[in-house]
Amino acid sequence: MNRSDVFSVLQAKSPDVLIIGAGINGAGTFRDLALNGVDVLIIDRGDFCSGASAASSHMAHGGIRYLENGEFRLVREAVQERNRMIENAPHLVRPLPTVVPMFKIFSGLLNAPLKFLNWLDKPAERGALVIKIGLIFYDAFTGKQRTVPPHKFEGREKSLEKYPKLAQDIKFTATYYDGQILSPERYTIELLLDGEKDGGKALNYVSFVGAQGDSVTLRDELTGSTFEIQPKIIINAAGPWIDLVNRTLGISNRYIGGTKGSHLVLNHPELREAIGKNEFFFENKDGRIVLIFPFYDKVIIGTSDIPIQNPDEARCTPEEEQYFIDLVSRVFPTIQVGPEHIVFRFSGVRPLEYMQAKTTGQITRDHSIKEDKAGNIPVLSLVGGKWTSYRAFGEQVTDKVLAMLGKSRQAETTRLPIGGGADYPAVSLAQIEYIKKIGEETGLGNLIPKNLFERYGTGALEVARFVKETSAEPFIPRSSAGLQSLPGWTVGEVRFLVEREKAVHVDDILIRRSTLAWLGNVTKPLVEEIAAIMADSLGWSGEQVKAEVERTLHVLKEYHGVVL
Repeated sequence: MNRSDVFSVLQAKSPDVLIIGAGINGAGTFRDLALNGVDVLIIDRGDFCSGASAASSHMAHGGIRYLENGEFRLVREAVQERNRMIENAPHLVRPLPTVVPMFKIFSGLLNAPLKFLNWLDKPAERGALVIKIGLIFYDAFTGKQRTVPPHKFEGREKSLEKYPKLAQDIKFTATYYDGQILSPERYTIELLLDGEKDGGKALNYVSFVGAQGDSVTLRDELTGSTFEIQPKIIINAAGPWIDLVNRTLGISNRYIGGTKGSHLVLNHPELREAIGKNEFFFENKDGRIVLIFPFYDKVIIGTSDIPIQNPDEARCTPEEEQYFIDLVSRVFPTIQVGPEHIVFRFSGVRPLEYMQAKTTGQITRDHSIKEDKAGNIPVLSLVGGKWTSYRAFGEQVTDKVLAMLGKSRQAETTRLPIGGGADYPAVSLAQIEYIKKIGEETGLGNLIPKNLFERYGTGALEVARFVKETSAEPFIPRSSAGLQSLPGWTVGEVRFLVEREKAVHVDDILIRRSTLAWLGNVTKPLVEEIAAIMADSLGWSGEQVKAEVERTLHVLKEYHGVVL
């Protein structure tokens, strides 16, 4: 359903449920509600998954370090949900071997129980014995799923043989498995598209203005026009902006005490080769948990955990940047990293629950539903939560909303495939056959379908059919023609993202419908070429195209440190 269609439907009938915020928690709830026959609308003042959810470390993980805080229920839930993400979205989430380098053996053994009891805010460095105990618990939480292998320990000699550039004073390495999210933004968008197929309605660039009595006022950020709807329930899924939205609703309770997390994406072949297919997850010298993470042919490093008051001000600062560069020497002392290796920066605010804690690491990552009222409308605020636990959180919210509406659950999302994960061929031979089948059906050969399959999983077939069908239109250049400024992409694929996936700005495509900007593959000619293609679909004038190019260059520079 395109944008104008959604507005037409809303003029005729108000939805029963309005979700404010289209990050991962909002999207997961939206899909579950739509699947269960609820008339639901989700809005976001920006693009889908453009706020806190876009600043993910790209991991689907159980949060092994939360065991020290005694959050066993959270870790058990997250480990199980991690496995479900790998199973339900295999095109976007894959098992990730995670290496923990250890430089001590007994350190932290006595301090760990004190931290568990909240009597100690900064324990000594965790040694091998403490980590071993934690990993035994971590494996146990997987239960019967066995989606990933159990952990294993290796001594110094074996560790250095596998990773020759590791620090020579290493004592042990442990390897356990979590999941890698190749694109959190695409994951979220595919959830929303699935929800629309089940009858839900999703609008990006629509902001919440306020509520009075039974009515809610919304504004279309593309045109400036406002309109009213009368939902029976409001779900506030605005993440770190929850309190700001609630104040507009007349709710003064403070729920959010978020912390900022930043990351860098590096183009560093030596470091990428040194880590191989593994994430390296370790304590830096100041005790902060940090990571070095493979991301296609690039490397992600992070993350920070800094209190912040205004989530709109989240940027990766020069101080954070230097901290991340320096942390590499902790485990790979001979590898030199500098600002010249950075191709992308990203920063966001974790929507953590407000609480008094000695350190940010002690703030719970668990989730909860807060209940209030705005006039006559019940308001449910979705506070906290981990990216990995979004489905379980959305399920809890959906059960609550169904009860409030007097409905019963009709369907479960536990084993429901997501987007291009449906009927995904698991083995390489089957993937080759699937790609060949797309090529034969559409006449596009093998290269275009192969690229589409890598980006969209089994959703590649729909994109390929669109490219084929629109190639017959009087459109210059043809939809099946390749982009002049980017090998491996076609005009038709860009048009598909605009006409079928609600992209309305160039950065929607570069940052959230794809990983082009993340991987440092954006040039000014590419921005201009995509803007020209979008202009044909959206009816932009020459002045609008020029303004869109300038807007995109500003977004890349201001928020991601990319200067073109």
